[in-house]
Amino acid sequence: MSDDFPRRASLEVLRAEAADERSVLVHERLRFGEDPWDFMSELPTTDELVVLLLRADVAADQGVTIADRGWNDGVLRRIALEYPELSPTVWRMLAA
Repeated sequence: MSDDFPRRASLEVLRAEAADERSVLVHERLRFGEDPWDFMSELPTTDELVVLLLRADVAADQGVTIADRGWNDGVLRRIALEYPELSPTVWRMLAA
């Protein structure tokens, strides 16, 4: 991996952070009276959140926006290489 790709932490730590973030999302929606049956399938999975957080870190480090599909796809592929356990999630996200 090149030096311009930030290595944040172990996958276990990233997953724990993402699970916490997901819990906050669930809690907020429940506080506003939403039915979990209506929104749980809309929320990103923990691994999807990890990928999105990593992508946001790269964008912030490089000072770019995520709107460029080519840039986005390249970063997602680099995430899959850096964190092989996230590869199935990355490929699902690329196919969407």
